[in-house]
Amino acid sequence: MMGATLDARPLQPLSAEAMRHAMVASQLRTSAVSDTRVIAAMAEEPRELYVPAGMRGIAYRDTMIDLGNGRRLNTPLATGRLLTEARLSPGDSVLLVGSASGYAAALLARLVRRVVAVESDAALVAQARAALEEASTVTLVEGPLEAGCVDHAPYDVLVIDGAVETLPAALAEQVRPGGRIVAGLVDRGVTRLAAGERTVGGFGLADFADVDCVVLPGFAVPRRFTF
Repeated sequence: MMGATLDARPLQPLSAEAMRHAMVASQLRTSAVSDTRVIAAMAEEPRELYVPAGMRGIAYRDTMIDLGNGRRLNTPLATGRLLTEARLSPGDSVLLVGSASGYAAALLARLVRRVVAVESDAALVAQARAALEEASTVTLVEGPLEAGCVDHAPYDVLVIDGAVETLPAALAEQVRPGGRIVAGLVDRGVTRLAAGERTVGGFGLADFADVDCVVLPGFAVPRRFTF
């Protein structure tokens, strides 16, 4: 991206549609995004609506997009892999953590019964609310990402659309026993995608891909001082 000039002009409808289908063909289908419902949702949802106007020319590139205030939109590949591994069903209730500008929430609204989307940045909540005004199955919640939303628990699935250093037990416990959890994990500076299940006794996650992923605020492991 060094030296590149971003095109701030709005995407034309046919151009945006062509870019969406190119994203599906070159980024998703070739990289284990195999759930046909996830692919269909990503082929239909206009991702350019969830990025700043000056970034719309790169809305479908396999890159993180700066949303301001230190936040970025996850790559299409990372979001697509997480949604695929979540094994979503139409009747699911999903807790989405790190909803940012609303793109992942919009995808989930096409796939499941109910979405509770948590975001800590007030400006991003406002942007998501405007973009999702017709998505009646999405409830946007402004608050700390690590707190989730106990008011609507339990959930069938927890989707963390970004990478975290640690997953608080109190957040995982908002998923019903037997429910699924997908998230990005930060391990010594490397981001990996992971999936697992919530059990009566706790939860476990197993890595399934090394993928570039946005790092979310609020989940850092406290650093110990050494002398």
